Amino acid sequence: MEFEKLKQIRRSLHQIPELGFKEFKTQEYLLQIIKEISTEQVEIRTWRTGILVKVPGTNPKQTIGYRADIDGLPIKENTGFDYSSKHIENMHACGHDFHMTIALGALKSIIDNPIQDNVVFVFQPAEEGPGGALPMLQSQTFKMWKPDCIFALHIAPEYPVGTVASKPGLLFANTSELFIDFKGKGGHAAYPHLTKDMTVAAGSFISQIQSIVSRALNPLDSAVVTIGKMTSGNVQNAIAETARLEGTIRTLNPSVINTVKNKLEAIARGFEVSYDCEINLDYGSNYYQVFNESNYISLFKQAMHSTPIRYVEAKEAMTGEDFGFMLHEIPGFMFWLGVDSDYGLHHAKINPKEEALTVGVLAVVKVLQTLSNNVA
Repeated sequence: MEFEKLKQIRRSLHQIPELGFKEFKTQEYLLQIIKEISTEQVEIRTWRTGILVKVPGTNPKQTIGYRADIDGLPIKENTGFDYSSKHIENMHACGHDFHMTIALGALKSIIDNPIQDNVVFVFQPAEEGPGGALPMLQSQTFKMWKPDCIFALHIAPEYPVGTVASKPGLLFANTSELFIDFKGKGGHAAYPHLTKDMTVAAGSFISQIQSIVSRALNPLDSAVVTIGKMTSGNVQNAIAETARLEGTIRTLNPSVINTVKNKLEAIARGFEVSYDCEINLDYGSNYYQVFNESNYISLFKQAMHSTPIRYVEAKEAMTGEDFGFMLHEIPGFMFWLGVDSDYGLHHAKINPKEEALTVGVLAVVKVLQTLSNNVA
């Protein structure tokens, strides 16, 4: 697929970002392109707002999976592009428009030039939330075409175009959303003794949980507990009856995330007594770590050596990705694709360079060819 076509597709997708399991226009557009480039041999199935496309191999010994996520984020775009999001409150701020476009480009290449093995292209919804990988993995639709191995990419603003990065072992962390609701008793600011102030309770709670990482965990177990948002009260001269904290938990060890949750719950029970209130914790979406099989990383390096693309060794990050659920059950790997953006992931001004689209397509196709010639 030529660069101009890839650019056109990416910009069309960029304008219609949709949240998890609401990717109706996105699915419709993807199906339109997939049907345009498909032949009679290609099979297409849908699962909720996702799509699976199977390209039969010439002499298959295995089925190789490639996954692209398709949802956007609830972020108001501020790029100033003439192809900015038409869905004003949503944006492809994590590069999923790139991911989908690259998958379509690779799909056309494999359709036009089939490899020995079967390939299943997985267009997965709801990566950003509430999490689409695990339910898709468990669906009968996916199980019918379950790959023997699977891989995926993610754009990386910090790497230059023409560079990919990965590593064997842990690449992305275990993550969990965190929502904490406080319920007390509101009242007039002049009569605090008649109230149960949830602004004070929530503020103290934020301070208290800072001790979880520093005192409740082994110093060798990396973890992050971050509260990114706090809401409470309605007016300056009234004491807040409710408060809400929103944050995230991230760990490099899957067992540590349970330790953090247990400690949070213990602190919450103590605060209920101390502040005479009710506290409810909700962990929202939980993502399993992205763990790359070393033999697949070796084959990935081998594939890149036959291209102008530069491979560099990445470091593990506290980034979360629900592709980890797929890698937990199916061997494979994930890699970063350099897009050289001035702004980072989830930023309203992220501006990945579109030249990375052709690099991504080349990388994916070369990996598919290499995996087909070398059963790991």
